Amino acid sequence: MLQYADDVRTTTRPIPTQTTRPIPVAVHAADPLSRAGVLSYLRQCPEIALVDEHQQTGGVALLVADTFDEAALAGLTRLVRTERTRVVLVLDRIQEPELLDVVSLGVTAILWRREVTGERLRQAVRTAVRGHGDLPPDLLGKLIGCMGRRRTADGPDGSPAEHGMQPREVDVLRLVADGMDTGEIAVKLLYSERTIKNIIHTVTTRFHLRNRAHAVAYALREGYI
Repeated sequence: MLQYADDVRTTTRPIPTQTTRPIPVAVHAADPLSRAGVLSYLRQCPEIALVDEHQQTGGVALLVADTFDEAALAGLTRLVRTERTRVVLVLDRIQEPELLDVVSLGVTAILWRREVTGERLRQAVRTAVRGHGDLPPDLLGKLIGCMGRRRTADGPDGSPAEHGMQPREVDVLRLVADGMDTGEIAVKLLYSERTIKNIIHTVTTRFHLRNRAHAVAYALREGYI
């Protein structure tokens, strides 16, 4: 009988509960030193599983860059729209138009490089995978102010401002009207020449215009410049 009781106690031990699956995270950084530093931080987080950036499907992509430029936007768009990946951005700085581009893609987790710690990276990854927001206070204030200006620019019928010209599109066309070429506009607005060409192409395509002269004439007629 005693042996039987021992057997019963042995077979009825509680089964350990299954642990939560780790979050797959891929680090994208052109700077090897930044990449090594971020990987070192993330290896200390047991709930994060590091994966190769070229084999990532889902999970979280952590993009590290000095600034957010055209190449970064292309990479971000691919990750979000093609690979359905949540993204955390780690940047030195970002301009207002690019911030709107980022948020429009659904990215709401951004860290300043100067404020990065292991715990902040861990928190941002967990926030991103849940689809929540994590922005520095100064960047959040800039975003709120920008969205407020866009609302005040809505048309009288309540249509959102994005159906018209964006502020940076107006800025470019105003400089075209002043006689500047693509290179001069790029220097003036601190964009690449490729970005300026893309902005002009977007305007002419969206409003069915023939060329930049037609775009300037349209902007003048509609009261944008």
